[in-house]
Amino acid sequence: LQRYVQRCVESDREIYLNVGLKASTVTQGLRYALATGNWGEQKKAASAKAGVSQVLSRYTYASTLSHLRRTNTPIGRDGKIAKPRQLHNTHWGLVCPAETPEGQACGLVKNLALMCYITVGTPSEPIIDFMIQRNMEVLEEFEPQVTPNATKVFVNGVWVGVHRQPSHLV
Repeated sequence: LQRYVQRCVESDREIYLNVGLKASTVTQGLRYALATGNWGEQKKAASAKAGVSQVLSRYTYASTLSHLRRTNTPIGRDGKIAKPRQLHNTHWGLVCPAETPEGQACGLVKNLALMCYITVGTPSEPIIDFMIQRNMEVLEEFEPQVTPNATKVFVNGVWVGVHRQPSHLV
């Protein structure tokens, strides 16, 4: 493909990918990667990333869920460094503290907690605008001396304002 593109650029011709690249090359590359789990060039097997794709374990329903919720820390398994293997305070509620494999991968392979789920990030502004319409006081305009018992309002972990009657906000 590189030689084809180079020749087209030098001779000032249009580049047609279907001429320079065979569909079977892409198909065979994907088949190899999915079958072996090694992603990268077949000829340079040493530089290929191993274990990217795995066969889904369907031994039991619980093992299937566990396999689908697995995360992998991308560092070498042979290192004796303890910090990447330990749970951090920020993992609370996100990573299961008990489920990890034994042996070299202990602590490097973690599982999401049972009630943890991952969502696509969305902007906070529409939610904040909605709460302002429901009489939330914006943090910049809040005076603690006037209403010391106001309830704090957090959006995505950021303190955005206060409300005097939180039951009306919900």
